[in-house]
Amino acid sequence: MPKTAVHLTVDHEDAAALRRWARSTSVRAGLAMRARIVLLAAEGLSNTEIAARVGCSRQAVVRWRGRYARHGLDGLEDQPRSGRPRTIEDARLAEIVAVTLAGPPADLGITHWSTRTLAKHLKVSRMTVARVWADHDLAPHRLETFKFSADPELLAKVTDICGLYLEPPAGAVVLCVDEKSQIQALDRTAPTLPLRPGLAERRTHDYVRHGITSLFAALEVATGKITGRCVDRHRHNEFLAFLKLVARRYPRRELHVVLDNYGTHKHPAVRGWLDTHPRIQLHFTPTSASWMNQVETFFGLLTRQAIRRGSHRSVADLVAAIHRYIDAWNDHCQPFAWVKDADDIMIKATRNRTSGTRH
Repeated sequence: MPKTAVHLTVDHEDAAALRRWARSTSVRAGLAMRARIVLLAAEGLSNTEIAARVGCSRQAVVRWRGRYARHGLDGLEDQPRSGRPRTIEDARLAEIVAVTLAGPPADLGITHWSTRTLAKHLKVSRMTVARVWADHDLAPHRLETFKFSADPELLAKVTDICGLYLEPPAGAVVLCVDEKSQIQALDRTAPTLPLRPGLAERRTHDYVRHGITSLFAALEVATGKITGRCVDRHRHNEFLAFLKLVARRYPRRELHVVLDNYGTHKHPAVRGWLDTHPRIQLHFTPTSASWMNQVETFFGLLTRQAIRRGSHRSVADLVAAIHRYIDAWNDHCQPFAWVKDADDIMIKATRNRTSGTRH
């Protein structure tokens, strides 16, 4: 007769954690399997029954329920393994890191190291370089850009706009306004091939241009609602006409409009109209900080979801697609959550970066 497994006792806290592991799609598959083994053992199932349900060997069931019985949840984690002894000396490791940070010498004619070029230069294996880079989080192939705003009113503008987002004036409407210019109506030279199992959607590389349009958009910060208009050009005349449209959409309300520093936004005709409509106040983002205008986030979504993969046979077709997207957006719109205050932004906007440090 087969020997019956001893009932495994699991306390309530451990059982809750084990159930989370077993259901989770983010934990390692091995850990989820061990959690299911222990939970089934706690229900009184035999080792053979558990192995059949989980899809592992009986020996694995015996091992993991024994590990849990001795060490609790910690016993289900992978234990450190000794692995192969390291063959490269500390001085050599330090040299690889130092040469990586220093960059290639000028006589090599390259701008950055690859694992192969550095391995050849130092006469080590490519995998040795790759392991050292991974251990020290070095990635010479990657390049990121940054830009600091030189606006002399940086602090005042950041404080002003963050205040509008986080604590808007009572009874007022805060709008983010900008234009997405030169949107091209592109039509592929052949019909797009649809998505199929094992095949991505496919389209031709070449296309035909059918003209351009520009989109003026105003995002209501409190709700995420968009007011949009497509125009052929984006001069101050079109901008002023759009401002008047926005003013009609929000009658008898104090309007605070966030804008970037594009020249048409500060045209004398625009300023003259604003002087006669004091309920509308403009707030300009700092130079090189148009990302503070929340409507830019909407433009990014519009581009990715409705324009970039679209095929438009005319400007009218493109404009119709843009307005369909705006209508669908407004049916289910939600505000963007602004979480950074002025102090948080200024710390990053004004800090000095030096190579080899992380502040």
